Amino acid sequence: MAPKFLRELIPRREKRAASGSVVVAFKDLSWVQWVQFWSGWLAWTCDAIDFFAVSLTVNLLAKQFNQSTTSITTAITLTLLFRPAGAIIFGILSDRFGRKWPLVFNLLLCCVFELATGFVNTFPQFLGVRAIFGIAMGGIWGLSSASALENLPVELRGIGSGVLQEGYAVGYLLAAVINLTLVAQHGWRALFWTASGISFFAAVVRMVVPESAFFLRAKEQERERGTNTSQKTKTFIKETKAMLKRHWLLCIYAVLLMTGFNFLSHGSQDLYPTFLEDSKSFSTHDATVATIIGNWSYSGGAIAGTVSQYLGRRLTIVIFILLVGAFIPLWVLPTSFSALAAGAFCIQVGVQGAWGVIPIQLAEMSPPAFRATFPGVAYQIGNMISAASAQIEATGAANLKTTVIKNGVPTQQANYATVQAIFIGVVSAFVVIITIIGPENHGSHFENHKTAFEEGGGRDDAVADNASQTSYREVNSEKNSA
Repeated sequence: MAPKFLRELIPRREKRAASGSVVVAFKDLSWVQWVQFWSGWLAWTCDAIDFFAVSLTVNLLAKQFNQSTTSITTAITLTLLFRPAGAIIFGILSDRFGRKWPLVFNLLLCCVFELATGFVNTFPQFLGVRAIFGIAMGGIWGLSSASALENLPVELRGIGSGVLQEGYAVGYLLAAVINLTLVAQHGWRALFWTASGISFFAAVVRMVVPESAFFLRAKEQERERGTNTSQKTKTFIKETKAMLKRHWLLCIYAVLLMTGFNFLSHGSQDLYPTFLEDSKSFSTHDATVATIIGNWSYSGGAIAGTVSQYLGRRLTIVIFILLVGAFIPLWVLPTSFSALAAGAFCIQVGVQGAWGVIPIQLAEMSPPAFRATFPGVAYQIGNMISAASAQIEATGAANLKTTVIKNGVPTQQANYATVQAIFIGVVSAFVVIITIIGPENHGSHFENHKTAFEEGGGRDDAVADNASQTSYREVNSEKNSA
């Protein structure tokens, strides 16, 4: 008999969403649920704009600070290294106090540090600001994912996951457009200042959007019981310890999974504009346009998220990762603009498609009361481990030279094509294996669970006293049986 993780690769029929229930769920969404979801999406989009502001301006920054490409990528590494600290700090604040105000404060910090980046004058200042910025950036994903998905019906969480995660691709796209327009006219600082303004706007939007019903319900129950803030904090600490003791192996697995995924995304994106400019002799303008075309693949996340509602989370991830492997040659071998842009698009359909399932896969896998902290910390530790992606590729390419023709003259250049192809191929194989052997809790009703500051919240079976939200399929079944 096949192992359990293979037998359960496709969810049981009763856990899959029926097409009719999905339509009903869409029709019945309230305006509050809509704005809660899109405010989370906007926050994640801001995170991507802020992060890719550096990778899109590597050559300009190298010229500004008189540094090598490898030295500039140190800023990317430092940002990734400090992100786990932000995930822990803001994840704990969110699971303890609610989704709204921790995310507002988080976005305002991103605004301040992004603005400060645009005013630095020396390379050490630049590295220092980007390192501290990593702490602020680290909290965004866990908070935005939790607040967006827990307010959606179960039937819509697959497509919601895909659309949410594609805020990352949209952020990359917006950063590339800003780089193509404002930066071309006003210099690299304009990109960071514009990103700061967008983060401030996102903070204002989240400020006016209501708190998650999940937390409003829990806070009201605790108020009726007469529980004070000190008691809730002590309970939170106790339940956190209980969760870690029970789920330490799951924590390790989640970190390994997100390490593979982060190597996949950073390895296929961070130095791609540099690869086009250095190895393919593209102008900065053409490299940016190719990047924009590649990131129109954000539809892959929405498609994969929707498919995962029927095929299951893990199987959908595996299918899209196999697409990545299939298109690696088209991604690096051609010399024409159209072929390379098509390769970038196809690769990112696979990358973004697989990533589109991750928010809901991690949310359903997580200890239910820790849906901001657990996914956020796993994601950012994976980010930290993969922090050297750009430097690995830059160093490997610098040591593996290739000959290109520039102005009719053979010239030795860093061989980004070979290094990126090998790197992404190995990472794709790892992600397929680690995904298949992992757990899946498809269709989990985690919104009915107790919060982490309620007694017993650290247990997986601790359902809230007045939990009432059910799927539309279950509601219809109850009506039919009646």
